[in-house]
Amino acid sequence: MTNETSAIVQRVWNYCDVLRDEGVSYGDYVEQLTYLLFLKMADEQTKPPFNKPSIIPKGYDWRGLVGKDGDTLEVYYRHILETLGKERGMLGVIFRKSQNKIQDPAKLKRLIELINAETWVGMDIDVKGEIYEGLLQKNAEDVKSGAGQYFTPRALIKAMVEVTKPEPGMTICDPACGTGGFLLSAHDYISKNYQLDKEQKKFLKFNTFKGKDIVDNVARLCVMNLYLHGIGGEECPIEGGKDSLASDSGERFDMVLTNPPFGKKSSITIFNGEGKTDRESLIYERPDFWATSSNKQLNFLQHVKTILKINGRCGIVIPDNVLFEGGAGETVRRKLLHECDVHTLLRLPTGVFYKPGVKANVLFFERKPASEKPWTQKLWIYDLRTNKHFTLKTNPLKYEDLKEFIQCYNPQNRHNRKPTWSEDNPNGRWHSYSYDELMKRDKVNLDIFWLKDESLEDSESLPDPDLLARDIAENLESALEQFSSIHEDLEEK
Repeated sequence: MTNETSAIVQRVWNYCDVLRDEGVSYGDYVEQLTYLLFLKMADEQTKPPFNKPSIIPKGYDWRGLVGKDGDTLEVYYRHILETLGKERGMLGVIFRKSQNKIQDPAKLKRLIELINAETWVGMDIDVKGEIYEGLLQKNAEDVKSGAGQYFTPRALIKAMVEVTKPEPGMTICDPACGTGGFLLSAHDYISKNYQLDKEQKKFLKFNTFKGKDIVDNVARLCVMNLYLHGIGGEECPIEGGKDSLASDSGERFDMVLTNPPFGKKSSITIFNGEGKTDRESLIYERPDFWATSSNKQLNFLQHVKTILKINGRCGIVIPDNVLFEGGAGETVRRKLLHECDVHTLLRLPTGVFYKPGVKANVLFFERKPASEKPWTQKLWIYDLRTNKHFTLKTNPLKYEDLKEFIQCYNPQNRHNRKPTWSEDNPNGRWHSYSYDELMKRDKVNLDIFWLKDESLEDSESLPDPDLLARDIAENLESALEQFSSIHEDLEEK
């Protein structure tokens, strides 16, 4: 990055801090930056050398903002947001339900001047993307905002993309897209690993990606993030304010990469047409699902199976309860192992997500055609959790921490793998289990581990107090999940 662009990044960051001191959160700042940046870039597109017709209705554009201040500016800006929120396509997604969160007209005027001083369309895409990604991460780190649940660690995303190997011409979906990390990483992978012709580049920009997020604010950040990285056009690839689980749209994709929202219970039960439901709760009917459940992660797993093409590839982040929960959980696991090739499970360490106490995994599988014979032959598990301790600030998960997993996965030929665990090497983190072995486990429990926990053996020294407190919280959360699972089993019986 040049000194000039570094200075731009610094100015954007500095003003973020100024507004935060005035009570404007990182999330609100990024949101207002999204609206204003888009208006500025749309205006730049109408000037030489582009000379494109404006996609912004006349009278609600950037030029009208620049010449105003005080209450007049505040009223004009509010009318812009209200009007553009009713438009279709990308405009509608970015500005839907938008509001001005910078109540002081002088502060708003200063932000407009800051943006107006630069030519953003001429700026390198990587620079624009770096500014925006940095702000999104800062927002995720703000515990009070709760935005961390929409932000997956970029090191994990990069590793998931590398092993699933997206290719030119593929269609790729994230049904819980958050701020767009998976879609951006897949775009970056295809761009860097293939020599694309003109048609392939066009397909990559306009037709490869599809995403949904139920939260409008997050969807708009995703659209802007993609736009600043050169992805998408006026027909927006992202749908905001829509629940992916509500129905089967009929669309099918070559690849799904996703980290669905955490949180075990939902107020919505998804009914597959069999079994009992609580008719007082809100119900979605999904006859394509294997089981009726109000567990969001189980339902996302079933939804992902549906939207994959035959031989489509998936990498999905799931919490531990999906691996061990009885009732609907057991049904889903049995069906998934039979109808798909469930070939890899990555046990993630704690301390890598912005929501504390999360115990999660990444499940990799391929959807297969109907068959009487089960498609899963062997599940390979990589344990990155046992005896691993990460924290968001002092010891965050890095790409280097996932390199051994990538090597073991062997993305060049995943059918040619070798375990690192053996009787001679009991500390090996890569181990496989046959389909028959999995079927013999109680409730087809996939929460499998074999390494000795060193913290349990060392009785002479106590662990770090922060680690101890976190472990207590995690154990309590796990116990509550298991209790809830037992309760659901009893209700179903």
